[in-house]
Amino acid sequence: MTLRYKMVIAYDGTRYSGYQTQVNALTVQDEIEGALQKLAKGEFVRIHAASRTDAGVHARGQVAHFDFPFEIESEGLQRGLNTLLPGDISIRSLDRVGGNFHSRFDAKGKHYRYWLSNSPIMDPFNRLYACHHPYPLDLEAVQAALAHLVGCHDFTSFAASQTDVKDKVRTLYRADLEVLGHDWIFNFVGDGFLYNMVRIMVGTVVAAGEGRIAPDQVPDIIQAKDRSQAGKTMPSKGLCLMKLYYGSVPGSEGEKMEKYPEKH
Repeated sequence: MTLRYKMVIAYDGTRYSGYQTQVNALTVQDEIEGALQKLAKGEFVRIHAASRTDAGVHARGQVAHFDFPFEIESEGLQRGLNTLLPGDISIRSLDRVGGNFHSRFDAKGKHYRYWLSNSPIMDPFNRLYACHHPYPLDLEAVQAALAHLVGCHDFTSFAASQTDVKDKVRTLYRADLEVLGHDWIFNFVGDGFLYNMVRIMVGTVVAAGEGRIAPDQVPDIIQAKDRSQAGKTMPSKGLCLMKLYYGSVPGSEGEKMEKYPEKH
């Protein structure tokens, strides 16, 4: 008999070729499955994650589930994994769940954060987690551009051209910005995100902040359904998957908005 577990994972994605296992590449999935295999006395244990983050992308709230071949208390399994995992991956929580739970298909929404450092000089202690953008930005223009992204849209213009997903309609419940000194913290909450969608949205609103496009051009960019009309894809290191939602999603159907106390 196997038992299903749900875990919340945090990782620094700097040295990984993304979350998902790949041939001849170091991935977060491989590290966790390797640790689980040791705990399962050599039996391979597949994990299934809610999101496939790209190379260099970080996570505070990645969620995955797996079926373990032996009965073991959640606390002991979590402790064993954290003992075996490298220092840039940790299991924040681990709980037994019903056999029908699926980390990806049961998720109702996601929260991504993008950290832009608008300081004239790069802070070396932030270099792995923030995108350094030393050029002046118009705060009001960035906020106005962000507001146009909220809602249910076909986000083709904001998806990587090589994506093979046919249905590009997504609902963005929240797109806002906190400015903390030189740190510009973008928060996006939606029912799902396309490949590179957050990084392209940030690139587009940054273009508005630089005066290269007008904020009220964003609806036209959405309607164009053309990747070439949107801004550049921002570097992956500024992106962090903060949380998966399995109940109500903040901002949807009148749900109360969340505070975002964690910068990284």
